Amino acid sequence: MNLNLSKPICFFDLETTGINISKDRVVEISILKVFPNGTQESKTWLVNPEMPIPPEVTAIHGISDEKVANEPTFKGIAKDIQNMIKDADLGGFNSNRFDIPLLAEEMLRADIDFDMKNRVAVDVQTIFHKMEKRTLTAAYKFYCDKDLEGAHSAEADTNATFEVLKAQVDRYDDLENNMKFLAEFSTQRKFADFAGFISFDKDGEECFSFGKHKGKKVVEVLEKEPGYFGWLLNADFPLYTKKVLSAIKLRSFNNKLQ
Repeated sequence: MNLNLSKPICFFDLETTGINISKDRVVEISILKVFPNGTQESKTWLVNPEMPIPPEVTAIHGISDEKVANEPTFKGIAKDIQNMIKDADLGGFNSNRFDIPLLAEEMLRADIDFDMKNRVAVDVQTIFHKMEKRTLTAAYKFYCDKDLEGAHSAEADTNATFEVLKAQVDRYDDLENNMKFLAEFSTQRKFADFAGFISFDKDGEECFSFGKHKGKKVVEVLEKEPGYFGWLLNADFPLYTKKVLSAIKLRSFNNKLQ
């Protein structure tokens, strides 16, 4: 089974210093780029996170401070990553909730703009959970009848994710073999930002999904309480969330001028 692609798709996986999207950093990234004609290219980087890797995290993925001490920082490889993914859709395992939001933070910290406007994201974990409710190792065994050697290495997880998606499309008749359908199917709820602080209401307008203004339209809150915008920009929110808020405020300002 080959994936029906209208453009390249980059499957990727991150190993990190932890699970805090705003504060933690990438220590390894692996990308498998699959082209519509079936050809593939892959690249894996070890990354110096410029912060200590907690021992309990090293125990999971095996990457220590010493192992990455002489590796490039994320900013040092960001342009190479951008060149690899800029024309592609994205695919991963739990990527919508973790890998894409954290990748966005790293790219923005490296002064490279990142958004999903011209691409879709296929989360293989969401498809798996909707269909079978299991983990990547179990998914690999279930769909591909193989044992996942080297689990929690970015390269092994990336390749396994690609194989699992092909097997999922082959197995389920109600899964269409195109990335737009798979992206929509693997999205549990749509948010304006990756971290889920800004959702959409039934009319497609951005609303806060947290705090004292939960459920209220972002535009209305920022207009009635201008100081709240400044607080959000200075608080410990992901950079991409702040980028989205700034775009909403600018759009509202421009609408008033028209």
